[in-house]
Order: sequence, then C-alpha cells, then structure tokens
Amino acid sequence: MAAETMAAEPPARAGDFWGGLAAMLVALPSSIAFGVLVYSAIGPERAGEGALAGIVGAAVLGIVAPLVGRNGGFITAPCAPAAAVLAAMAAGFIAEPGSSADRALALLALTALVAALLQAAFGVLRAGRLIKFIPYQVVSGYLSGVALVIAIGQLPKLLGLPEGAGIARGLLAPELWNWTGIAVGTATIAAMAFAPRITEAVPAAILGLLAGIAAYFAIAAFQPALLALEGNALLIGPIQVSGSLLEAAAGRASSLAGIRPPDVALVFGPALTLALLLSIDTLKTGVVLDAMTRRRHDSDRELLAQGTANLAAFFAGGMPGAGTMGATLVNVSSGGRTPWSGAIEGALALLAFLLLGGLIAWVPIGALAGLLLMVAWRMFDRDMFKLALRRGTRVDFLVIVTVAVVAQFGLILASMVGVAIAILLFIRDQIRSPVIASFVHLDTTRSKRKRLIAESEILSRDGRLAAVVELRGNLFFGTADQLFSELEKDLGRLRYLLIDLRRVHSMDYTGGHLLEQMRERLRERGGELLFSGMPSHLPSRPDIEGYLAELGVVRSDGVRVFETRDSAIEWMEERLLAAAGWRPPGDEVLLDLGGIELFADLDADSLRELATAVVHRSVPAGEKVCARGETGDELFLIQRGRVHVLLPLEGGKVHHLVTLCQGDYFGDMTFLDREPRSADVVAAVPTDLYVLTRRRFDELVRRNPAMGGRVFEQIAHAISRRLRAADVELQALEAR
Repeated sequence: MAAETMAAEPPARAGDFWGGLAAMLVALPSSIAFGVLVYSAIGPERAGEGALAGIVGAAVLGIVAPLVGRNGGFITAPCAPAAAVLAAMAAGFIAEPGSSADRALALLALTALVAALLQAAFGVLRAGRLIKFIPYQVVSGYLSGVALVIAIGQLPKLLGLPEGAGIARGLLAPELWNWTGIAVGTATIAAMAFAPRITEAVPAAILGLLAGIAAYFAIAAFQPALLALEGNALLIGPIQVSGSLLEAAAGRASSLAGIRPPDVALVFGPALTLALLLSIDTLKTGVVLDAMTRRRHDSDRELLAQGTANLAAFFAGGMPGAGTMGATLVNVSSGGRTPWSGAIEGALALLAFLLLGGLIAWVPIGALAGLLLMVAWRMFDRDMFKLALRRGTRVDFLVIVTVAVVAQFGLILASMVGVAIAILLFIRDQIRSPVIASFVHLDTTRSKRKRLIAESEILSRDGRLAAVVELRGNLFFGTADQLFSELEKDLGRLRYLLIDLRRVHSMDYTGGHLLEQMRERLRERGGELLFSGMPSHLPSRPDIEGYLAELGVVRSDGVRVFETRDSAIEWMEERLLAAAGWRPPGDEVLLDLGGIELFADLDADSLRELATAVVHRSVPAGEKVCARGETGDELFLIQRGRVHVLLPLEGGKVHHLVTLCQGDYFGDMTFLDREPRSADVVAAVPTDLYVLTRRRFDELVRRNPAMGGRVFEQIAHAISRRLRAADVELQALEAR
C-alpha cells in the first residue's frame, strides 16, 4: 500500500528543492537552539550534545515524516513545545536526590519513545479529529505558557548569569551580567525583528543568527580571549560525535533492555502531554497548509507519520518534533509542493551538519538565547488582552491566563488543568445552548390530515391546550433545569404535550427523571405526555427508548410513543376534537353532494344540477386515484374513505404531503389551470369518490352562473386557508 502511494506521488521538482532549502535554513537554527535548551538544563557543558540532538532531529524528522505521511509541503522538525516540556523534565530529573546526568538523559529518551508510540497510536485509532476538539483558548493558554517558560529559561543565558543565580536575583544585580552575551543576544533579536522589513528572501532566523555571530566576533576583536573555544561558556563548544548513526541506533535499542516498569510510569504523564502537544501543533499546521494549497490532509495518517518519525528520531538520538508552521510556510512559499520537499529539507540539514559541523561550535549561546526569545515572543498570544476588554470574551481571557500561569508551575499540571477546563467549557457551552429547538401550540401547527372547516375552527380555538416541543443536543444534568424552567409555566395549563426527540444526541438520568416529572404534572390535570422521533443514530433508538423504559417513563401506563411527529399531532387533534364534542360523519355512511364541504352553501336546485354532472368511482385501498404528471381536468370529492397525497422523490421515495378525509376534495389546482398534476393520490382505505370534470362543470355554469361563482369562491377560500396555514408553519420553522 505504501509502495502504491509513493508510486502515485509526482516526482520532485525544482520548486521542491528550493522549498526544502529555504525550510532547512529556517528549521536548522531553531532545532539547534531547542536542542541546546533541553540539554543545557542537565548541565551547561552538554550544550554541544544538545546542538547535535537538534540537528539529528531536524534531519531524521524531515526525511521520515513526509515519506510516511505523503502530505505535500509539510515540514517536520524539533519545535518549541517539545523543547519546553523536555527542558522542564530534564531540570526536574537532575534536581532529584541521587540523580545523574546519564539517568536524566535516559528518562528523556524514554519520554520521547513513549510519546512517539502514543502519537502513532493516535493515528491508528483515528484520533486526529478528536484532538482538534480541544478548545483554542486552552491551546492558546498552553502555548503562551510554554513561551513564558522558554523566555524565563533564556533570560539568564542572555544576561550571562552564573549557574545557580536565580532569575529574580539576576535581574536586580547588573554586576552579574555578561555584557558580551547581552550584546550578542540583542543583535540577534534586533536582526530577527527587522529582517522582514529588509528582505524576505533570507529567513529571519538565519539573519538573526548571522547578526549574533558577527556581533560576537566584532567584540572578540577587542577581547582576544573570546576566540578560545575550549572552556568558553559563551559558545556552544565542540560537538562530540562518537560512532555512526547506526551505532547510535544500536545503542538506543540496547538501552531499552534496561527500562523498568516504574520508569515507564514515571514518564507516562509527561509523554502523554508531549504527544498531545506535538499532535496539536502538527494538526494546526496542517489546517493552515490546507488553506494555502487548497487540499485536505489526512489527519490520522499525518499523526501516524509524526509518530513514526519521532520513533526514528529516538533511535537516531535526535530531538522529537512536529509539523512546524514557520518552516512549512517558507517551504510552500518557495515552491515546495510534494512530500519530496520535506525529505529534501531533512537531507540538506544532515548535509549542512556534515559540511559545517565544525563551525556550529562557534555559535554563541547568547545568539541562540536571542533566537529563542523571539520564538517565545511570537508564540505568546498577545491578542488575549483584547479579550479582556469585551464582556462576552472575558471568560475566554481568564481561561488563557489560567492555563498560561499554571504552566509556570509545571507543564504537566497545565495540561491536566487544560483538559479539565476543556470539559468545563464544553459543559458551559451545552448549558448556554438552548435545548428547545422549537415550541408551538396546535393552533399554529397541524398534522398532515386535512381537516374540514368546522374541525379547523375547533382546533384554532382549543389548540392552546396542546403543544409540540422539539428538543436538540444533549439532555443531561446541565440542560435539564433549563428545559424545566422554560416549560414549567405551560405544564400548568396544557392538556397534551408532545416531545420530539429526533435531534436529541444523548440523555442521562437527570434528563430522564425530568421527563418523568413532566409526565406526572400533566397526569395530575388529566393530560398526557407524548414522545416521537426517537433518534436512530448514536445513541440508537433502542438505547434511548430502552433507557426510558428502565426508568419507568415508557411503559404500558406511561408515555405514549409515536413513530412520527405527524401521527402524534394527529392523535392530539382527535382528542381535542372529541373533547369539544365533535362527531365526524361515520365512514360507513355515503355522503351526498350536500355533505361535501365545497358544496355546503349551494341550494337544493344547484345540488340537483350538480348530481347530473358527477360520476361515481370506487377505489380499493392502495390504488392510485391519480398520478403526478397526468393531464386531466377532474375534481375529486370524497364521498367515503381517506386518501394520502404523496410527492414522489428520487430513489423511489415519497414525501407525505397531506391526508384528506370524507367530505373533503382534491384535484382543485388542475381543475382550475388544467396543468399536469403535481402529486400522486393513493387511497388509504377503500374510498368512494364523486368525480366532476371541468368540461361538465362549465356546461352547468353556462346555465347557472351563480352556482359557478359560489363554487369558485369556495375553492379560492380553501386555497387562501392553505396559504395562510403554510405561512404560519414556515414562520415557526424559520424561528427554530
């Protein structure tokens, strides 16, 4: 499968080479700085090892991730979140009593290994979409906290404070400052800040690093002691490389044999934090890349690729990383479009080390500190302070600040607080979202069973005694009180309440208990609670209905459950009509023409004339009376029985428009305009009809014009009532 995918990829282009080169120039200096940041936390003398880990990480991640992920334009390299988490861990490990540098390095490597395996597992388990659901406020707060951690860690290096001098004491003691380091760091920061205004051809990180190095050697011209490499605390120092990459991988593999279960338990929390941060950073970069390239990346495959690349970086002794925004944007802007651009970036990083590795030893620590301070400045979400100015966004501001502040006491603690806040934000949003999608009384909504004028008048008068409420979202402890508060005033006067559950996603015990309370309130007044539209997706219908049955809400003497909303509304209409004393004519009685609603105002002579023009037709149940697209001019009057008006849809499906009963009529539109019929009409039960053609009716009208005027007036009134009812239903629908 992988071979087929690779074969399907376009070959590398010239743009991929230049994009990879530009991305390497951005990623490599930052990777070196991140490596130095982590290893310096163990001891300043290990800065060279850190630089090597950053270079190896940039090379391995750059090569492996695009070849597995196949995401064109994506650049993977060591990143700030990984450096901050690992540096904090390294400082914690080395501070433990009896700990050693080798022990701390082993635990860091184990953390990177577990994080890589977790990240690959995220991809296999298709968790890419789930990670995207972490609120942006939490991500922003965490990244801002990481920026503060990096800044606080780099200020002593920028000032050249002696080891052991705290940041608070050092800031207030200028006599401890190393002005050479300050000058070098300031030059780096200034160059990076002004680089975009000077040129966009050379990455700001490269210009900043070159400016810092130039400042260092300019000062060294007046202080020859700065030109000594050995024992110079202001420089990275010699990078010690022992053996080949294969030997390094073999050494890492053999070190796994010494891992004990307590070690895994010790690093699992930090590793999970690291895996989540690297995944979020990668997916955030992927979203931006999609917008630039007008493509859509596979989140799950990309996480698998990142996990695989970080696993390879572990065995090679490199820093872990993620899809990085800056290098990726530079790559795409410079012409990189295929996965080969990422692989070229990694290969060029390795080539740069092999050719220029000796020169890296002369990179000033102050320059790297300045570079990292600029990275921290760009990571810090300064727009958060705008949120504090608006009342509606102050909660979001507090969330960002809380996570950022907690990060100063521990990145792992901050991740736990962030997850807790994410849950609370979800609950808050659910509570604030209205659980009632719509609430209508039966005087403004009707079933699809067409009623006679007398029935409609009763329902318009008594329709306030019954209501339909459509719920949506999650009915749980957070929204149950909201629902009860909004319906409480209606429960005291309603006779029937239908709850449409089609859009309910989930329900807990509190929600079920609330429905039981509503049922009891209605029963006290002789009313009933009805359900319709049990969800057919997760949770499935058996889950919801079975759960309510377990609670005793749905039982033989409990809530009535209807398959459709329309059937439940029709049931309530029948109860309201019966309570008002309405007795419809029995289906066993054949109506004469005077019993048809359309002809109710005609005198006896006119009815006798009509009787000579109509013909009788009997239709068995299930047979079509007329079909969509047919031509004809007949008006059908229901003498006995019931018909369904159905609108044919694609795929053999139909939409039920209305049900017409005894005394009603249909076909009036074609009767008026003689255009093809717009719907099918099917007999629901054995049905008897009067059929009046337009030709025969026109003959009668020529003899009795007054009768024609009254009939057309009745048809116009009926159409007017339909349009008004449609207006009310559309208004209720739009108000949802």
